[in-house]
Amino acid sequence: MSFRKPTSVKDFLIHLGVLIGSGILIVIVVFYIWLPITTNHGETITVPDIQGMTVSELDDFLSKRNLRYEATADSSYSPDHPPLAVLRQVPKPNTKVKENRKIYVTLNAESPPKVRMPRVEDLSLRAAMMVLKSYDLKLGDVRYVPDVFFGVVHEAKMNGRAVLEGEKIEKGSLIDLIVGDGYGNTVFQSPLLIGLDQEEAETAIIGSGLKVGKIQTTEKSLAGFDALDSLGNDILEYRSISPGTVQQQYPRPGRRVKIGDPVDIWIYQPDTVSNTSTILDNQ
Repeated sequence: MSFRKPTSVKDFLIHLGVLIGSGILIVIVVFYIWLPITTNHGETITVPDIQGMTVSELDDFLSKRNLRYEATADSSYSPDHPPLAVLRQVPKPNTKVKENRKIYVTLNAESPPKVRMPRVEDLSLRAAMMVLKSYDLKLGDVRYVPDVFFGVVHEAKMNGRAVLEGEKIEKGSLIDLIVGDGYGNTVFQSPLLIGLDQEEAETAIIGSGLKVGKIQTTEKSLAGFDALDSLGNDILEYRSISPGTVQQQYPRPGRRVKIGDPVDIWIYQPDTVSNTSTILDNQ
């Protein structure tokens, strides 16, 4: 097909109109017909939650959902997940993406990284526990030895041997602490645990030189706190507590206990999503 040379202004305008119209038609076809068909325009996929899955499970799981993954160069470590499990993902779960989108994942290290043992000698037991936690180390057994200073750490051990400050050990290692018993200060008042969450309560028990006893659950949402009435008499004042916190303890707060005594706690754990108190909660 050939175009004849325009011989007048009218012919030129006709040719120009044909060219412009053809261009517009091509743009419409490409952007509104061809591209949507070839790129699944407007179709999205909800990103699944793959955190906690191992890398061996990802290929099959994501390919069935028309998605891909790529492991990032950096890795982290969590003792709560198996090696090469997904710790973080980008995009995050429930994000809308196009098909064949790549999800970037951070994997759990195959073996625990090592840290240098921090100094815990001469610290209080509670301070030593906080230091261990900051280094991703776990508290093992606490053993009391005769000492005029109560709750002061004498030594740290791992697997039955002394572990020295600066020694390289794996994250998540159990560290046993040898602590002074205080002798003359062996009898004291039981700490108030009601209203604390389980971890806080256990820390307070151990930090007071006591042992964690039985841990049980209860559906009661009201806890009794020591109070005084208008005449100055001791009474129990019942208040609502949050799920996951201590509802009751034995011995009660303020009772006389001695080093090494066990303390039992009851954790409020409702069996339904409703937190509304009932008459049974007071019984």
